[in-house]
Amino acid sequence: QLVVALKPLHDFAKIKRIVVSTYQSVSGSGKEASDELWNQTKGIYVTDMPTPSVYTKQIAFNVIPHIDVFMEDGYTKEEWKVLAETKKMLDPKIKVTCTAVRVPVFVGHSEAVNIEFENEITADEARNILREAPGVAVVDSREDGGYITPVEAAGEDATYISRIREDATVENGLNIWVVSDNLRKGAALNTIQIAECIIERGLMTKAA
Repeated sequence: QLVVALKPLHDFAKIKRIVVSTYQSVSGSGKEASDELWNQTKGIYVTDMPTPSVYTKQIAFNVIPHIDVFMEDGYTKEEWKVLAETKKMLDPKIKVTCTAVRVPVFVGHSEAVNIEFENEITADEARNILREAPGVAVVDSREDGGYITPVEAAGEDATYISRIREDATVENGLNIWVVSDNLRKGAALNTIQIAECIIERGLMTKAA
């Protein structure tokens, strides 16, 4: 979902650096993790102390800045994947840093993204570009509730973008909020879209 949001902006103004904080739902860890959030949440209301099993700490009513194993440089493997995959799919010259956090949400990953560009781009230009981008839905009203949360994104195919605004602390900077159903975009939906692309390009042949 991060690259879906960044690609049209990169094509327009060329991204130099990205700082991303991810807020990832428990479904990214599988059914046992979802069960753990459910059971811990119920248990707290009946004064049963939560016992972590899938995660290293209580996940109910908590956030955990730790996804996957720690690496020698202090980053986790999940954070490294964000760096490596963004560079691979977008541009190896882009500088990327990430903090990945597990949050007590059943479905839907969210990302707060700070972007620094080589060329000038305004919030209005970014908003217009993203509205025309494939697979993207912009929900960005500067009023109460004028943004997307994981609850609204669950079950949807689009990558939603909200809170588009300029960052005055750097030259050519923007902040955006990105939300997507991680069980669809990034998993099942991607598989279907890749298969459709193979068929459309005539790359599939009948087995002998």
